[in-house]
Amino acid sequence: MIKRNVLLNPGPATTTDTVKMAQVVPDICPREKEFVAVMREVEEGLLKIVHAEPDEYAAVLFCGSGTINMDICLNSLLPKDKKILILNNGAYSSRAVEICEYYGLAHINLQLSLNQPMDLEAVERALRENPDIALVYTTHNETGTGLLNPIRKIGEIAHTHNAVFVTDTTSTYAMRPIDMQKDNIDFCMASAQKGIMAMTGLSFIIGKKSVIEASAEYPKRSYYCNLYMQYEYARQHGEMHFTPPVQVVYAARQAIKEYFDEGETAKWERHLEVFNAIYDGLTKLGFHIYIPKEYSSGLVVAALYPDDENWDFAKIHDYCYEKGFTIYPGKVEKTGMFRLCALGAITVKDIRDFFVVFEEALRKYNVTVPVRYKQF
Repeated sequence: MIKRNVLLNPGPATTTDTVKMAQVVPDICPREKEFVAVMREVEEGLLKIVHAEPDEYAAVLFCGSGTINMDICLNSLLPKDKKILILNNGAYSSRAVEICEYYGLAHINLQLSLNQPMDLEAVERALRENPDIALVYTTHNETGTGLLNPIRKIGEIAHTHNAVFVTDTTSTYAMRPIDMQKDNIDFCMASAQKGIMAMTGLSFIIGKKSVIEASAEYPKRSYYCNLYMQYEYARQHGEMHFTPPVQVVYAARQAIKEYFDEGETAKWERHLEVFNAIYDGLTKLGFHIYIPKEYSSGLVVAALYPDDENWDFAKIHDYCYEKGFTIYPGKVEKTGMFRLCALGAITVKDIRDFFVVFEEALRKYNVTVPVRYKQF
């Protein structure tokens, strides 16, 4: 029996025992045909999850966390003498700006509201005023707050201006339904430990083959993190260029099987039910939610710290952790908040059990319930 923890942090997510145990396989060289077949199966499943036609799109696998995907897309897909437009409304799009700064990539940091719907007129204006923008980049679900960005509309605007549209779907892929063509996405990305509910160490980019192949002529800014090189090596040999996380790939194969067993619609409905249970439980306790429901991704709830001298996030976290529940701090600078996420193999019952423990923690440390705020 494996102890089950309910992870309410934004990833890695709670996994099934069958996914965990899928890692226990005989040792194998990743260059063997048997393992190459497993890789191919994973790639095909990843494409199918977002309804990507294999003739038009490729799934390119990398060893690393979700940030490696951001790095790869930004440094690999920018043509010479062109710019990237970063639609920045949270911590993870700010990370994209930092990547551009580290590489010295020409970019526009379009700073937008952190808790209101994206200003699409500002996006349109930036593209109109800067015809040298070749790449538009946004985060689908700003995981620091739970704000959902309208990727279908953003992609349409980007394409109107002949720009490639890249969206970070790390915390929506295999949870919120995504269709590459209908949503006007040229490139999306995720990591195995989130939506497919597998293990940390495998990340993947799904993108248009025509754009990847064109990028072979773009400036080379990284060796390990070059999209075309990894794509071309996989096309020629069926393998990752460098050593893959072997056991994690087996877990990903099992997780993808379980994704299709549950079904796209049923899985999203389960995540949404968990989200609503989290949102309602926090509201009942008096917490102020940073992102209104109508602007939310349906996957992350960020609650502001109450104005109570007895509130101590570390103590509340540790109490819950000892009982098998993990909560996580927020990601808005100078704003005290914590996050509860609806990712992973969890159910509404898990959330009900969590709130029993969470309320115990509040009362143990003499936090007033319902919690109180001075500004609301």
